[in-house]
Amino acid sequence: MSNSSSQASGANQLRKNSLGVGAVTFLVVSAAAPLTAVAGGVPLSMLLGNGPGIPLTFLLVTTILLLFAVGYVAMARHIRNAGAFYAYTAQGLGGMMGGAAALVAILAYNAMQIGIFGLFGAATQGLFAGIGLDLPWWVWTFIGIAFVAVFGYRRVDLSAKVLTVLVVLEYLVVLIIDAAILFKGGDSGISAAPFTPTAFLSGVPAVGILFCFAAFIGFEATTIYSEEAREPHKTVPRATYISVLIIGLFYMLTSWLMVNGAGVDKLVPELQGLADPTTFLFGLADRYVGHWIVVTMNVLFVTSLFAGVLAFHNGVARYMYVAGREGLLPKSVGVTHPVFQSPHVGSVIQTVIAVLVVALFAFTGQDPVLALFSWLTNVGTLAIMLLMAFTAFAIVAFFSRNPGLESSVLATKVLPVLTGLVLLALVFYIATNFGTIAGASGFLAVFLPGLVVIAAVIGFIAAARLKSADSPGFARLGAGQEA
Repeated sequence: MSNSSSQASGANQLRKNSLGVGAVTFLVVSAAAPLTAVAGGVPLSMLLGNGPGIPLTFLLVTTILLLFAVGYVAMARHIRNAGAFYAYTAQGLGGMMGGAAALVAILAYNAMQIGIFGLFGAATQGLFAGIGLDLPWWVWTFIGIAFVAVFGYRRVDLSAKVLTVLVVLEYLVVLIIDAAILFKGGDSGISAAPFTPTAFLSGVPAVGILFCFAAFIGFEATTIYSEEAREPHKTVPRATYISVLIIGLFYMLTSWLMVNGAGVDKLVPELQGLADPTTFLFGLADRYVGHWIVVTMNVLFVTSLFAGVLAFHNGVARYMYVAGREGLLPKSVGVTHPVFQSPHVGSVIQTVIAVLVVALFAFTGQDPVLALFSWLTNVGTLAIMLLMAFTAFAIVAFFSRNPGLESSVLATKVLPVLTGLVLLALVFYIATNFGTIAGASGFLAVFLPGLVVIAAVIGFIAAARLKSADSPGFARLGAGQEA
């Protein structure tokens, strides 16, 4: 069917057949912000977590997520819905839980996107201050929000093209550093010690596991683009597995070489001696490659953050669109642009929310990294891991009611239950230690994780209202536009 006839038959649709495996993969990998993760997250995971054991931790987390993906892509073969976690939860655990998942997802992706904007503003301020243009962090953040708003409002394939270029450059610069450390033999030879149980159990492994999981946030978004993908029954599963493998192997390899670059025994003392642990990779780059690459990394660090906020913006706009289309939010939210077929209303709402939250943090003088970034991204991580746990158990329930759809008990029952239990344990750990992990104290240590509960309650209420007003619509929650 041509685009014109497609629009004529159903104008309120996302732009179909616009994304292939590569485009979906880059949209997803960019949300994981690879350079941001290895420059910012990995050194902190080593310092606060299990030090030289982080490479093995990444291997274990990658394995867990691949096991989760087995049931996840099995579900994707039968449900094509841009609501992803929400849709699977609704179809598996019922409309009430689906309503809760929808609002938790909207909170999660908003929190991730706006939180990363704090780090984006700080990093951009530092970059331009070096060339004499010193403006407050929030000015750069508002400029970033404006650019993201333009891309989010227009066709999704435009975002995909921009993100592809940025992500390729990110990977390239880090792989150059990796190669330099490998070929120069590291600090004292290349060691496999980071993959031993002793290294894994050093320090605080639970914190290391949490940081490694957080580095993958965004991989699950393959299903968000299922309504816009070409041959989604093939594209989404392939993009999911490719994304997990690319992200996981890249993090494992790079963290292993970072450990060797510093020296297995010297790693933690060196990190403890740094005023800012996130300068660790930049120091290794200067030592093993040369100062020229540090300048390049400073630029790419900013573009990495921009790629991340754009990817999360696309995700939350689609969640809002689906929630409006299916009646959980006002119907006016669930419409697409007549020309771009983008979820433009959801995009505009997300932009307004970002402007208001950033303005609040700027007006109250909060630190863009220690407050805006740390607090909100940890809320987002907590919410997304809870959604993954919901989804794991929803997979079991869905295929138990529809046993003829998939024949593998391993994919539809055993692996989802195991990964669901692991995820619930991590959710409990994050929630009970939120203040320590996020650097929040007092009321905020309770209120910030409590936002997830508040979002879930609002979602329950929205689903109950829909059930009362439109029971057929409630029954179709999560089924998708073509159900």
